[in-house]
Amino acid sequence: MDFDMAAIFFAFVIYLIFLLYKIIDKRRYRCCYLIHYECHKPSDDRKLDTKFSGDIIARNKNLGVEEYKFLLRAIVNSGIGEETYGPRNIIACREDSSTLEDGTAEMDEFFIDTLDQLFKKTGVSPHEIDVLVVNVALLAAVPSLSARIVSHYKMRHDIKTFNLSGMGCSASLISLNLVENIFKTHKNVLALVVTSESIAPNYYTGNDKSMILTNCLFRSGGCSMLLTNNRDLRYRAKLRLKCLVRTHLGSSDEAHTCCLQKEDDLGRIGFFLGKNLPRTATRAFTRNIIDLAPKVLPLKELIRYIVSRSLRKTNLNLKTGIDHFCLHPGGTAVIEQVRMKLGLSEKDVEPSKMTLHRFGNTSASSLWYVLGYMEAKKRLKKGEKIWMISFGSGFKCNSCVWEVVRDLDDGNVWGDKIENYPPKTIANPYMEQYGWVYEENLEPLIPEYDKNMNT
Repeated sequence: MDFDMAAIFFAFVIYLIFLLYKIIDKRRYRCCYLIHYECHKPSDDRKLDTKFSGDIIARNKNLGVEEYKFLLRAIVNSGIGEETYGPRNIIACREDSSTLEDGTAEMDEFFIDTLDQLFKKTGVSPHEIDVLVVNVALLAAVPSLSARIVSHYKMRHDIKTFNLSGMGCSASLISLNLVENIFKTHKNVLALVVTSESIAPNYYTGNDKSMILTNCLFRSGGCSMLLTNNRDLRYRAKLRLKCLVRTHLGSSDEAHTCCLQKEDDLGRIGFFLGKNLPRTATRAFTRNIIDLAPKVLPLKELIRYIVSRSLRKTNLNLKTGIDHFCLHPGGTAVIEQVRMKLGLSEKDVEPSKMTLHRFGNTSASSLWYVLGYMEAKKRLKKGEKIWMISFGSGFKCNSCVWEVVRDLDDGNVWGDKIENYPPKTIANPYMEQYGWVYEENLEPLIPEYDKNMNT
């Protein structure tokens, strides 16, 4: 009898050990490491300087005087410099006759550039990739863009591919969340996230003010990332994902319709930005912070905030748990609103402002140019926390927090020009050339060929 009891006890202990091992083993592969990322820098022949940007606006024959003035004011105030990049069909003055091929060619140029560099620098073969996630909001080609990449690199037949569209500027964090969830159930996975936006076939040629604004802000770009949950590769990683929070206000009609692709009164497709967009973004941002704060801030700060908030004295101090702020460079107004709401310094938002100036708003890939700026400036040290936050149609606000695994100092896409940033004074070449739009008497100042297009 004693022997039977001992055997049962021994078997029970073995079972507990086995169960504990399974729990530990399962949690072991729930980590998410960023091994490397490559941002796209198009060739110099795709740069949009001051004069060319003005010419693009001027040659839109559907614009009246007021729309012309509105667009020039927008570009003067955009915070964008004159070294950003556009698609080849716009450079070739074909924005009103773009084709599907223009869109796929733009994507091919981006993903071949970034993925070739990614595979070369990491030593990882395309054949080793287990998961591929591609997000491009405004181009849903058939076969899909993910299939296009699989075909180009002759990837394995059992690769798991996902193609996301319509997700807007916050899509790269949605892709990241998808990969993170796959990591929870599969061991030793290598995943690629490829994020960009299709500008070539989506330039709006109408005159609706709520739709022409995007023409001034969005530029060509993109980023490819290599991620893994293989802990044996953690020493090669740059970042480790700590948490990711997604906020979706789509159940509200106001939020759902404030930012969408649509046709104007004459059937011309463009991207609509409603007047209620700032209010909606603030709601989504606030909700996201409320959900994120308990995951990243020390208990002391949370208690202080709760007590102070009841007395209406203070806001949440994210700096107690965050070292760097990677804000979506959607525009100077967006960056300033976030800076003031969070009580951030000019240095905190410097990476976002410089990214907007150098590369413009590259949609879902913008965050990675901001991260690249921080790394090129050698600001990212082991153990520090980085908060990424982005906004997107739907309406969505998504954010995540990374931990720096090792000191980072890659010059990346910013290259040797990083030493020029931030400049002591940021020149605004658009103000110099188009500042006259603030004159009350606009008509005499419009060039002759502009007058002709309005007759």
